[in-house]
Amino acid sequence: MTPILRLALDLTRLGLPVLPLRAGKRPVGNCPACEALACGGRPNMKVPGPCTCPAPCHAWAAATTDPTVLASPLWLRAWREAEAVAYHPGGAGLTVVDLDNAAAVAWARTALPPTLTVPTTRGEHWVYRGATVSANAVRPGVDIKSAVAYARWLGYGTGVMVPLPDAVRALVVREETTPPPSGGRVASSPSPPWTRTVGSGCRHTDRYIHTGLQRGLAKIADCPESGAGSQAFGVARFLAAQHTRCPGPCGLDTIAWQLIDAAVNVGVPHDYATRAVDRGFTAAGACAA
Repeated sequence: MTPILRLALDLTRLGLPVLPLRAGKRPVGNCPACEALACGGRPNMKVPGPCTCPAPCHAWAAATTDPTVLASPLWLRAWREAEAVAYHPGGAGLTVVDLDNAAAVAWARTALPPTLTVPTTRGEHWVYRGATVSANAVRPGVDIKSAVAYARWLGYGTGVMVPLPDAVRALVVREETTPPPSGGRVASSPSPPWTRTVGSGCRHTDRYIHTGLQRGLAKIADCPESGAGSQAFGVARFLAAQHTRCPGPCGLDTIAWQLIDAAVNVGVPHDYATRAVDRGFTAAGACAA
């Protein structure tokens, strides 16, 4: 038993569903059967699916308090490589207001009631009792991590946890009700990996497509604590721009779903990730076709 696994088991006794984080504070990558949500996703995800994979796939959605699962062979392999522990706030009935810089912390001190506070590398986590939907960038430097997100365990913090205030719920409602752009679209169901079959009208080589896509997915995965939604927008805009002169079809539906899946895997709510990719495609003057 590694020290990180021992800590994870201790946290489950507090009712926190936990998961391992590898280098770069990123969750374990999906196994081949779960890539691009081909398995349908976990039953507790935004869109409930049939996935029963015994591996810790799907990031926050795999978090558990079951010590038998945590100590199973596939999870033990992940714990041996883990560098940190994360937990699923919503699964414990909690919400984490992630304040990413000093300006965000200063805003919270004037706008939100004091609660349990945990220092982070750049700012603070304010932990409230009560779950809500998750949303990134609800204001500069502020992310809401709860129902469909994970938060890195950084300690027990100080202060007394209080109920989730309406001020936080209002931030999330504002983000959730932001209308999507009128142009462009993204796929409504998971797609298989990009192949020449779906991109038969693309003017680029297969190697060019796969190299660009993998670089874009890596950029999104490198934002495990904040900024993944914005990165997904930027990657989508760049990749879509490469196809504006193609006769089509280019299989951008498939590329869109892989970008969305990458963002979801680092804690971005599914609807938010979908909107970010959709807007990226629209900004590039391309639709997901």
